[in-house]
Amino acid sequence: MAVVEFKGKKFEVDEDGFLQRFEDWCEEWVEYVKEQEGIKEITDDHRKVIEFLQDYYKKNGIAPMVRILSKVTGFKLKQIYELFPSGPGKGACKMAGLPKPTGCV
Repeated sequence: MAVVEFKGKKFEVDEDGFLQRFEDWCEEWVEYVKEQEGIKEITDDHRKVIEFLQDYYKKNGIAPMVRILSKVTGFKLKQIYELFPSGPGKGACKMAGLPKPTGCV
């Protein structure tokens, strides 16, 4: 298990760089993933996706399917990729602190 250090915080991550523990999520993690993803600024649209992913995960224990993410947030898949260049699974779920999705997010 790897450890990432960023702005004075330590995060245990899996082999793909996802947080090992959802409860370790914090704003420093968002900043870390933002830099890794090459995202210049976290906008309200980013926050909307992150908050939905976290709420869904807390209620269901898994990440939502892409169509649910699109339907609830109102963002088309193209818009989600514009917000999170590596996609809803790798970029958005990682930034939200969710484990790496096993299915089609």
